[in-house]
Amino acid sequence: MDDVHSVSRKLLECAQPARRCAGVLVSLSRTRAMKIWDISRTLSHDLAEWPGDEPFRFRATNEIAKGASVNLGAITMSVHNGTHADARFHFDPKGDSIEKAPLDIYVGRATVVDLAQSFARSKPKHLITAEDLKPHAEDIAATSRLLVKTGRWSDSTVFPDQIPVIAADVPAWLQKNGVKLLGLDLPSMDEIDSKSLQNHHALAGAGIAIVESLDLTDVAAGIYNFAALPLKIAGGDGAPMRAILWRE
Repeated sequence: MDDVHSVSRKLLECAQPARRCAGVLVSLSRTRAMKIWDISRTLSHDLAEWPGDEPFRFRATNEIAKGASVNLGAITMSVHNGTHADARFHFDPKGDSIEKAPLDIYVGRATVVDLAQSFARSKPKHLITAEDLKPHAEDIAATSRLLVKTGRWSDSTVFPDQIPVIAADVPAWLQKNGVKLLGLDLPSMDEIDSKSLQNHHALAGAGIAIVESLDLTDVAAGIYNFAALPLKIAGGDGAPMRAILWRE
């Protein structure tokens, strides 16, 4: 609110002579300066897809260098390539498809919790537990969106053969703390070879949206502004997204 009052006060100063008004506009531009972190994995031919899934492929269909008036491209891919949102329909045939997802869930404040050190030990942890998250409970509850950095998938060109997953107690703990979105820097909320997808179902039952395959490499723990909108794909079981964090 103080920022709003400050901006309003500066705008009123624009009633003064032009030179002073120009200074106000420069001040406002500095006030609005912000740092943006792109936390999306790059879609490319080198991106490792889920084993057996449709890989990402881009091809040029028109090229200026070959006489066309424009450069034009086409892509084929699984909707779960790279950073993406899972629709409930992905694991529940009665669930909503991605175009029905409420967009407000994917925009707002988020807490990044850094557990990379825990998962980088010689005997890596296998589970993300509620005990790992409890020290950050106040921030998590205040933002209602949680992004967990494990550091266990640092090379997007190599699909991991094993990943840490959330423990059975996490969905209920998140729900108790008002969380409505969980994002991981991993390709799934469940084990790679899971058929039951119990964590997906538990999160959906707790009303928590799922974002997978984030890239949190350059992001420190803390509270950020977050935006990651899934593409509006009719009947989609998921959708790629461009995910960002920023601070003003």
